[in-house]
Amino acid sequence: MAKEKKQPRPKAETPKGFRDYFGAEVTHRAEMLRTIASVYHRYGFDALESSAVETVEALGKFLPDVDRPNEGVFAWQEAEEGDKKGDWLALRYDMTAPLARVYAQHRNDLPTPYRRYTMGPVWRNEKPGPGRFRQFYQCDADTVGTASMAADAEICAMLADTLEAVGIARGDYLIRVNNRKVLNGVLESMGLSDEHQRAAVLRTIDKFDKVGEAGVRELLGKGRLDDSGAYIDGVGLSALQSDPVVAFLTSKGFDNGFTLANLRRAVGGSEIGAAGVDELDQISTLLAAQGYGPDRIVIDPSVVRGLGYYTGPVFEAELTFEILDEKGRKRQFGSVAGGGRYDDLVKRFTGQEVPATGISIGVDRLLAALHAKGRMSTVEHGPVVVTVMDRDRMADYQAMVAELRNAGIRAEVYLGNPKNFGNQLKYADRRNSPVAVIAGGDEFDAGKVQIKDLILGAKIAENATLEEWKDRPSQYEVQRSELVEKVRAILDGQDG
Repeated sequence: MAKEKKQPRPKAETPKGFRDYFGAEVTHRAEMLRTIASVYHRYGFDALESSAVETVEALGKFLPDVDRPNEGVFAWQEAEEGDKKGDWLALRYDMTAPLARVYAQHRNDLPTPYRRYTMGPVWRNEKPGPGRFRQFYQCDADTVGTASMAADAEICAMLADTLEAVGIARGDYLIRVNNRKVLNGVLESMGLSDEHQRAAVLRTIDKFDKVGEAGVRELLGKGRLDDSGAYIDGVGLSALQSDPVVAFLTSKGFDNGFTLANLRRAVGGSEIGAAGVDELDQISTLLAAQGYGPDRIVIDPSVVRGLGYYTGPVFEAELTFEILDEKGRKRQFGSVAGGGRYDDLVKRFTGQEVPATGISIGVDRLLAALHAKGRMSTVEHGPVVVTVMDRDRMADYQAMVAELRNAGIRAEVYLGNPKNFGNQLKYADRRNSPVAVIAGGDEFDAGKVQIKDLILGAKIAENATLEEWKDRPSQYEVQRSELVEKVRAILDGQDG
């Protein structure tokens, strides 16, 4: 009889494009989500938690910059039931398409306008890269059911307040606002009817920040050599045709009023373009009335965001401070949030146009920005560790840890093998514990306890001379009744 072949063990590794999150990363994200939710809630938005799975039909063809509905999503087909084919389902790729389905399904039970916020993971079946994962968190806030530009202005103001609430200082960010209608007006004034050409022009506009005015002119014309030496084919427009695009992109002035005046000239006689400029003017006026000037929120014609998705104003929050990339080069951090007005999503379900506008914050990028700025540590203090000197006194150790927890102090009893005390301190060190509590037979008999300041002890061991070490002890003996008081004093001193 042939020997049965052993099944190979599965590899203990995350799928490509995914990662695991530990300790401080999870805690910091949860704290950020709470902070963002508190701002959204303060603005009157209600929480919504929708399904992580939608039908592919419900998701539709609204994944930005993608034409096919299944492109970029994790999708699968359910098993057949009799003669009925199984539905195609997919993990949500954003929070906006599910909102359109929720509103269409429950519109008779929801207020109009409906203001909701939601947060959670989304999934993109795209090629992963450095810092680019297939699962990431988003925090969205949307207003459905009003065409008023006050809703768009409010979204921008709320985004500014949110960035400052999580720790991005004023001056380190800029929210840039544009309007799809203005872009349509520029394309109209160019006389472009070919959809491929229009799409190529939009892609070129999106490169303005990288290649500048001269580069845009080359890309709208015959083409240009990029930094690598490769030749990029142009759109093939004449210089005269390119002029409205360049005028549009260079419209940004020293204040919003100056920019708006330039945009009016750039759209020429286009009615849709003029309507877009009027909307931007309303947003700017409403923001100014609330105290949000161009130092925080600015009209910027160069903003282009998945424009097949949006129908009016578009927003992008950019962090303006510099960081060092993996090669030590300085570069700006870039975008951490975006959104805009999308008046056609709900119409797919109801047949009636329902105006909507919203914003989405990339939580993981925002966390990365705070780390890069040094405003958030990747290290988190662990719990106070109550060591075990006598396993027969476990009830006493549990009583101590209960007192600490009841006082609001994070704490645990060492539950490994207590035979080697050094291993207990190594465990506390690996947990990044701030304090260790030590009590054996002598301490119990005397009604006392030893408390070791592990943070101070590490600093002394690293930097102090022998004399300084003697003058600055990191271990204290106190009465058992003073346990909580002394531990709290040490923790407060470490935080200070």
